[in-house]
Amino acid sequence: MTSFGEFIAKRRKQLNLTQKQVAAGIKQDDGKPLSVQYLNDIEHGRRGAPPDYIIVQLAKLLRLELDVLYFRAGRLPLDIRNRSISDDRAAAAYRAFRRELRQSKKS
Repeated sequence: MTSFGEFIAKRRKQLNLTQKQVAAGIKQDDGKPLSVQYLNDIEHGRRGAPPDYIIVQLAKLLRLELDVLYFRAGRLPLDIRNRSISDDRAAAAYRAFRRELRQSKKS
């Protein structure tokens, strides 16, 4: 599986966007645009997946499903993380997810 950064870079290129264009479209929590260097570092694996508020903006800008970006980042989506879920329900959800992956691999 490709890394978060590789995935973002590939999608950016599919949309014919430059790093400068993407960085300008992403706002940091202080309202300033993301630096091109920060995006470059993410794309080249020198930084891990960014904070949630940047992932949300990247999903919109790159026209990707938010859940896909959370998956690529190795995180649960915020709406799931913020729920109170029992250990049994979490384990059942992961089992169902694994079962689905096995079935889709066979077809």
